[in-house]
Amino acid sequence: MELKEILAISGQPGLYRYVAQSTRGVIVESLLDGKRMNAAANAKVSALTEISMFTEGDDIPLAEVFDRIYAQTGGKEAISHRETPERIKAAFAEVLPEYDRDRVHVSDMKKCFAWYNILVGAGFTKFELPKDEKDGTEAEA
Repeated sequence: MELKEILAISGQPGLYRYVAQSTRGVIVESLLDGKRMNAAANAKVSALTEISMFTEGDDIPLAEVFDRIYAQTGGKEAISHRETPERIKAAFAEVLPEYDRDRVHVSDMKKCFAWYNILVGAGFTKFELPKDEKDGTEAEA
C-alpha cells in the first residue's frame, strides 16, 4: 500500500484506501475498520499526496510533514488530536516550526495528527511522494 492510494473524503471521518473505480464514484476501504463503501462521484475526495501545509516559505507536502512527525516520535503514535488546542499547537510547532500561523488552523493540525496516527496504526513507515514516471523525480503535490 502506497501513500498515493490513501484518500481523505470530505464529510467522512478517517482515511480510506482506494480499491476500484465504480460507475457512481470510487470504492474505498476504511483504514480504521476495513469496511468498504462507495464514495460518490460528487464527493470531494483528495489523495494525501495532493495535500500540503502552508509555511512561511514554500508549501510543504503532507508526506514530508508525516516524515518529520515519524522522525520526532521514533515511529510511534503522535499526540492525540483530542488534546487541548495549546498542546496541539506546541506539538505542531516542534514538528513544523515554519508553519504559517495565519493560514494553518488548529483543526488542520488536529487532522494532520489524526491522519498520521491512523497511518502508523495501519503499518505505514514511509511517507513518500509518487515518483514521476518520465524522469524519476518527485511529482508536484
